[in-house]
Amino acid sequence: MRLIAENLSGERGGEPVFEDIGFSVEDGESLVVTGPNGSGKSTLLRVVAGFLPAAAGGVRIAEGKEAFPSVASACHYLGHQNAMKTALTVTENLAFWQRFCGEGRLGIGEALDAVGLGGIGHLPFGYLSTGQRRRAAIAKLLVSHRPVWLLDEPTAGLDKASEHRFTDLMSAHCAAGGIVIAATHQPLGLERAKTLEMGRSS
Repeated sequence: MRLIAENLSGERGGEPVFEDIGFSVEDGESLVVTGPNGSGKSTLLRVVAGFLPAAAGGVRIAEGKEAFPSVASACHYLGHQNAMKTALTVTENLAFWQRFCGEGRLGIGEALDAVGLGGIGHLPFGYLSTGQRRRAAIAKLLVSHRPVWLLDEPTAGLDKASEHRFTDLMSAHCAAGGIVIAATHQPLGLERAKTLEMGRSS
């Protein structure tokens, strides 16, 4: 599988943010999107995810076969918001996303163990600390299988131990044939990652 962006341009509030972006990421690869605030990193990920229309160009999946015929069907998106209901328990939130996105390689309990939250699935999401909320949101990536992870500042709110744990999860995802595209100001520790620098003058 390959995710391909061709001559991609994006807007925010009707104003151009970036233009003529192109990249190709295939099974087992990662792409780290860098650049200053306002350069369009988050907008780029939202365009790729299909949440915003492209001002020009397009994004497509090649060799996705029947399982993943479209970009939307192939992608998990983890944005600045964790997209979890505060009144529901952690387990209830993850169960919703599992039903919505499909089964994954890990069960809910296994996913919580993988992000260091084993034993707290019964707690309401609203009771968790900022770092715990982020780790619970990361667990969404594990309870449903999607080959492409689109991650916007994924380590925000994480301590160093949790950052290292997440690096291991991303590396394992790529090693299993997955794709990671991450917009970040912080190094993610991904070996041999491609880099796309936004806002760079040509």
